[in-house]
Amino acid sequence: MHIPDNYLSVSTCATLAVATVPVWARSIKTVARDFPRERFSALGVAAAFSFLAMMFNVPLPGGTTGHAVGGTLLAALLGPEAACLALSIALLLQALLFGDGGILAFGANCFNIAFILPFSGYYSYLLLRRLFGARSGVRNYLALGLGSYIGLNLAALAAGVEFGLQPILFHDASGQALYCPYPIGVAVSAMALGHLTLFGLAEVVFTLAAFVFIERTSPQFATNPALTQTDDASSPKRSRFNAIYLGIALLVIATPLGLLADGTAWGEWGADEIADVVVDGQALGYTPEKMTTGFQWNALVPDYSAPGLPEWLSYILSAVAGVACSIILFKLFALCFPRRKSL
Repeated sequence: MHIPDNYLSVSTCATLAVATVPVWARSIKTVARDFPRERFSALGVAAAFSFLAMMFNVPLPGGTTGHAVGGTLLAALLGPEAACLALSIALLLQALLFGDGGILAFGANCFNIAFILPFSGYYSYLLLRRLFGARSGVRNYLALGLGSYIGLNLAALAAGVEFGLQPILFHDASGQALYCPYPIGVAVSAMALGHLTLFGLAEVVFTLAAFVFIERTSPQFATNPALTQTDDASSPKRSRFNAIYLGIALLVIATPLGLLADGTAWGEWGADEIADVVVDGQALGYTPEKMTTGFQWNALVPDYSAPGLPEWLSYILSAVAGVACSIILFKLFALCFPRRKSL
């Protein structure tokens, strides 16, 4: 779901970035109001969780891959505005350091993954929670799992529409697409296939596993009523915040499992391979002009692979760098706000 540069036109990227600005503004205002400076580290941890979740690729028959995001999880724990900021930072680090998602397409990726996913997933969760009459327990978990599934699929649908509009709006005199070459029916179907099946299941599993882990070990991490106002008598009375860092460490160590999935996520092929990609039984046969002449960003560690290092070790070090940068950036962000006492 990470849209690379030159798949969307510059005007499309600009439009989606402008549409995301009010969401970022609201999110910053809400977090500044609700989070004391001492709590900003939780946002860094949240960004780290999502960054790591997106490193665990899941293979789909046919040669493509996808992954969980954890957007609804973060919204349930910290609120959708906090989730938006955490996911935006994770996406920024992925794009800048590892070339995972485009620089020009950063606003578009944030629109889909940091806006549509956490907000739609979270409010779906609240609605289902009310319909199920659930404040805690199995029905609450069911509502959260379904909410995360809905959020991921709506974000994937948005990306599919954005892909599919490109050949309609931007093509040369001969009719060849300048950017993403796949029509809207193909793009939406391809995005839906993976996310309605395995990728959606991965999102549900990651969301529920992480939610239960945090609920049982570090309930004080959550500042959202979805968790903090639980009436479950089995909830622990003592906080063990260090368990979250242990969980992150275990995820970092396990990240090489994401390398087991061969293939490239749909819509993330490079300019050197898209002409030969077979979609609907036929290879494209050409490379869209803007994919070869458009904006290019030289990431520090492209595709999480450092020269001279084994792939698994490079993947682990990339995960460590992503986690460290996420936490450090939010600690620096906290310095922009006055210190006040936690409630």
